[in-house]
Amino acid sequence: MAKKSAKSKVKPTGRSAAELARSAWQQAVEAVVSAEQQAEKQVRQLLKRNKLGGKEAAQVIADLKGRFERERKKASKGLDSQLKALQARIQRERASAGKRVGQAVQHTLASLNIPSRREISDLTRKVEELSRKIDALKRRK
Repeated sequence: MAKKSAKSKVKPTGRSAAELARSAWQQAVEAVVSAEQQAEKQVRQLLKRNKLGGKEAAQVIADLKGRFERERKKASKGLDSQLKALQARIQRERASAGKRVGQAVQHTLASLNIPSRREISDLTRKVEELSRKIDALKRRK
């Protein structure tokens, strides 16, 4: 007997894209903060071993904090630009999907010989116009 391949099922998380992005960003921030703390701890240990002065140690730590802050801002800008690009793509896809659904509905209505709203309004307008003409003809007689 041949083995059946197991299909992996994707389970919906029930979380929106915004929630997922916020969660990912929070995890990234926590990782950076943790890295900062570890780096600061390691610098302090190195400074103790090398017996550097307090001013020198403070300068090294301040330099590291400055670098971390620049990297954090850079990452934030990158995430913002990616998020904006994603939102723009979602809007385009939403519009495209809406058009496709509208076309499918129109095609289905046409295949079932069900008139569209536009066709019904055109017919109603024509009937009203003909009714006015008939009434005008009746008045002349």
